[in-house]
Amino acid sequence: MPWFETPATNQGRWGIHWTMANRDPDTIVDVATGRREIAAHAYPLIGPYASSDPDVLEYQVLLMKFAGIDGVLVDWYGTSSHADYPLIGRNVEALLARLPAAGLQFAFVYEDQSVRHALQAGVIVDGVAQARADLRFMASFFGSPHYVRLGAGGVASAGSAAGRPLLMTFGPQHFQTPGEWSTILAESPEPLALLTLWYESGEAGSAAAGEYAWIYQDARPYSAHLADFYARPLADGTRMGVAFPGFQDFYREGGWGDTLFHIDHRDTATLQESLTTALAAGGPVQLATWNDYGEGTMLEPTVEFGHRPLQVVQHTLGVDVPAHAFDLVQKLHRLRKRHAGDAVAQAQLDVAFGLLASLRFADAALALAAWEP
Repeated sequence: MPWFETPATNQGRWGIHWTMANRDPDTIVDVATGRREIAAHAYPLIGPYASSDPDVLEYQVLLMKFAGIDGVLVDWYGTSSHADYPLIGRNVEALLARLPAAGLQFAFVYEDQSVRHALQAGVIVDGVAQARADLRFMASFFGSPHYVRLGAGGVASAGSAAGRPLLMTFGPQHFQTPGEWSTILAESPEPLALLTLWYESGEAGSAAAGEYAWIYQDARPYSAHLADFYARPLADGTRMGVAFPGFQDFYREGGWGDTLFHIDHRDTATLQESLTTALAAGGPVQLATWNDYGEGTMLEPTVEFGHRPLQVVQHTLGVDVPAHAFDLVQKLHRLRKRHAGDAVAQAQLDVAFGLLASLRFADAALALAAWEP
């Protein structure tokens, strides 16, 4: 979720995803640690941040790489000027620019509800035209060797020209007829692999290439919903599984409505269970989510969970990375901030980043040690 802002990036104000309706991150709630009041039950290990901060992006892509994550499915709200969409767009482009250095792939998760909100606000007058403009922007990335493509057997190998560019929609929530999607996708220079949320592909008709599971619980446990999805035949389509650490939203406490539901993290047991189940079902798997603090689904390191969620992913996938790799990433971020404005130090820390991205951990540790006090 590339939607986090600090006063330095948001005209002196904290972004709404740290504040919701009633939190004030300028308030220090723990003097000993400097922890701020944020709209979340968990606290980022590096503190609340801006999604465009290059030091944060460096930190995030290295953590993903060392956990064995192949790439980022980036939540995107389109090109209109409504609300904070321009800031999200800026943050997305900053993230995409950082991924190649870490060898990570990417694809878009298009929030088509953004068009409805822009229409209701009077910012745009033609929803389909807006979506076509959004698709033109996304299509400018389809030629990248790092853009995810889906082939007949699932995700194509990185850099392969085989398969179709992956486009996901969180819904559809606004465009809910096959005719609309056919008109929108006609803007793409090549056929796309469109995945909708589970059970929603009918709204896109023949334009849909499959569905992806998500996080949900009602009177039935989340495991039952996932079992139903994995067992359901999906003719000629891709089924993308989902793994998640739990769900504990902050909506009631933050003044954004009522709590949706609760899925106990059980430390890392829910993540382990959902990941194992998704991998056994076959096909690509989405980790949901990297950093949705408002819903408590973050895999990113927090004060409460540390690196344990990433270690679960790493160990389950059989990634051969030393145990201290995540600590080296934390150290790099800490030194970036400590030596902010020091061009010599930053140049040497650039070298350390390159060593980490190349998996040269011993050399990276030496490079970082030179800048410890």
